[in-house]
Amino acid sequence: MSESLPPDTEDIPQEMSLVDHLIELRSRLLRGVVGLVLVFLCLFPFAQSLYTWLAQPLLAKMPAGTSMIATGVVTPFFVPLKVTGLAALLLALPWVLYQVWAFVAPGLYAHEKRWVGPLVVASTLLFFAGMAFAYFAVLPMVFGFITGFAPEGVAVMTDIAAYFDFVLGLFIAFGVTFEVPVLVVVLIAAGIVTPQKLRDSRPYVIVGAFVLGAIFTPPDVISQLMMAIPLWLLFELGVLVGARFEPATR
Repeated sequence: MSESLPPDTEDIPQEMSLVDHLIELRSRLLRGVVGLVLVFLCLFPFAQSLYTWLAQPLLAKMPAGTSMIATGVVTPFFVPLKVTGLAALLLALPWVLYQVWAFVAPGLYAHEKRWVGPLVVASTLLFFAGMAFAYFAVLPMVFGFITGFAPEGVAVMTDIAAYFDFVLGLFIAFGVTFEVPVLVVVLIAAGIVTPQKLRDSRPYVIVGAFVLGAIFTPPDVISQLMMAIPLWLLFELGVLVGARFEPATR
């Protein structure tokens, strides 16, 4: 008669040798890269259209008769290519994250698996939400402000490479900003801080939000407010949700 494992050992991850880990890692990396390449190849014919869509917030605010420019010889080719690569990475991100999850999941305990999955999904969705907020809300207001304050006789004709770098920086800044609720929930659930301590530190958080807004956004009041205010509200959301996951005992 075979003996079953004790109940308290069923939650223990299975051990794998170093070679098995390396083989599994190579397999997951290969699948992630193949998925990314396939998405990129599907989007490549639309590279020019993707850049036009990305540039629309600025194009809509530029004076009539003006256009964007390319100062580099190969810029008209490589910049749309970079935009396509960015779009492919975003579309393939769920598949890539699944490969990461499939690699680390066998080494996690059951209670850790219950946490990691929702955190990965929430982090991904919040990052996308931050990028969407930057594109649909922040960029039109920023470019409207900039083009409206251009001195008379100065034609606003932005280089497409500089524009891509600027937009990418804002996407990353707002994407990371929208991760604040996840960070707050993790800190509370891990017992590092309490919701009450975070509420008590609210004045410092508000000041810090405006400082970060001044650092990571263009030098205009509108864009700074559009980062600082969501950062503060997302902090409050994290505290509200994190209170539900506060450990019962310390």
